[in-house]
Amino acid sequence: MKILFHGQGLDSDSWLAGIRRQLPDADARCWSRKLEADWQADYALLWHPPAELFQHQKALRALFNLGAGVDALLSLPGRPEEIPLIRLRNAGMDRWMSEYVLYGVLHFGRDFDRYRIQQQQRQWHPLQSRPRHSLNVGLLGLGAIGAEVATTLARQGYAVRGWSREPKSIDGIDTYAGRACLDAFLAGCDFIVNLLPATRDTRHLLDAARLAALPAGAVVISPGRGSTLDQDALLAALDAGHLRGAMLDVFAEEPLPAEHPLWSRPEVIVTPHIAAPTLVAEALEQIAADIEALEKGRFVPYVNVEKEY
Repeated sequence: MKILFHGQGLDSDSWLAGIRRQLPDADARCWSRKLEADWQADYALLWHPPAELFQHQKALRALFNLGAGVDALLSLPGRPEEIPLIRLRNAGMDRWMSEYVLYGVLHFGRDFDRYRIQQQQRQWHPLQSRPRHSLNVGLLGLGAIGAEVATTLARQGYAVRGWSREPKSIDGIDTYAGRACLDAFLAGCDFIVNLLPATRDTRHLLDAARLAALPAGAVVISPGRGSTLDQDALLAALDAGHLRGAMLDVFAEEPLPAEHPLWSRPEVIVTPHIAAPTLVAEALEQIAADIEALEKGRFVPYVNVEKEY
């Protein structure tokens, strides 16, 4: 079995070592234009690969995307559409995402944003924070990661609701499905958390009208995909005083340009796309299990190209 690796910005030595630990009988190599023409991989583990890779590799049986979001690989020119695409469905990212979202909810829910302003003004004014059970946290996206985030927040005592494209059922969580009920869902959210994939349907789903549907004083937490949130609409809602604040990990353009106004907003927390990093060991454990299943002819969930996730 031959495995090809390409990971833009990733530590290739760590990934190759991990592949060889998980699949010791595999011939694993990094993509290079200098690879022998007759070395044709069976499987490719990819993160932002060059389009020319597919001009050289003609025997690929499956592509493994080294992240949960597949938008970059789906839009790559020259990607052979007949080759199945498999994404990381969890691989430990749920724990990291849960921590990120919980921090955001705690930061605003316990009024640490306001205490920060008080500190800068040298003021000492204890505030009466709302109890957790009275804070409604809404999650956009209830896949494997979203479901774990929802469960984590519910265990902490928050009132949790979730919205997804198709009906989902999670114990202890109020769930909504479909565009028809989206505004009603948003109207009950003190926090709205974007965990949606980047697709044609989700682009600017959180636009001016949807942000206006949130209650006054709501907070936006966005660690999913940057295309879901209309950043200009967010700034306008903050300027109008309709939204209290935001915690943003993903953006329309990354890195976020130095001149972008989001950097200087005191009510906005900016983080550099670190909410749920790909974990080498956990990712390769899933990939190795999927390859074993493919080799034995068993079912492996492929990306639905029409749905884009």
